[in-house]
Amino acid sequence: MRHRSVADLMTHNAVTVRRTTAFKEIARLLNEFDITAVPVIDGAGNPVGVVSEADLLRRRSAGGAATAEELMTSPAVTARPEWSVVRAARIMQRQRVKRLPVVNEEGRVVGVLSRSDLIQLFLRRDHAIQEEILEDVLTRTLHLAPSDVTVEVDDGLVTLSGTVPQPDLLPVVVRLCQSVDGVVDVDNRLACAAAERSRAAGGPVGPGWGHSVLPSGPAPGRV
Repeated sequence: MRHRSVADLMTHNAVTVRRTTAFKEIARLLNEFDITAVPVIDGAGNPVGVVSEADLLRRRSAGGAATAEELMTSPAVTARPEWSVVRAARIMQRQRVKRLPVVNEEGRVVGVLSRSDLIQLFLRRDHAIQEEILEDVLTRTLHLAPSDVTVEVDDGLVTLSGTVPQPDLLPVVVRLCQSVDGVVDVDNRLACAAAERSRAAGGPVGPGWGHSVLPSGPAPGRV
């Protein structure tokens, strides 16, 4: 299993500006390239901040011209090309930013990752998601027989049915499927093979051996 990397989704050849780039030139670039922000770089190509549409609007309401250095939000929060998009998304959420300049080992800007780029994860074809779950999750990672578990995917919703050999595998299968890029939700209809055999033989079925097992005794009250 491999999460898509920042390099897989980022916009390459990012549009950048210098500290001295004027307000009107930044506005022109945003309009020409249909983007919402630009990284501000120094003479070595390292990001020192980001100027967004919101920064331009704030300055316009205040009046007067300005340069990128006066407009930018600094310091720039950056990402690396080899990062997983999950890590990048968490950085965006934690720092409350909508985009991340992507820098190489020398610290130079090589691309930009935006929240709109992350949406591409959820546009993965259902067949690709199904294939990854069958081959990577069930076969390579959990060493389960593909014939034991049926995987259906419809608009990112994964439905699992069939059996697994042990009850403790049930939550593991679901958790790993949820971590696959493009999965919106998982409908777990799996049962434990041992529990099914015990039920067929008329024996007791242990707790946690399948979604059909109900707890005994009175229903617990709300806390």
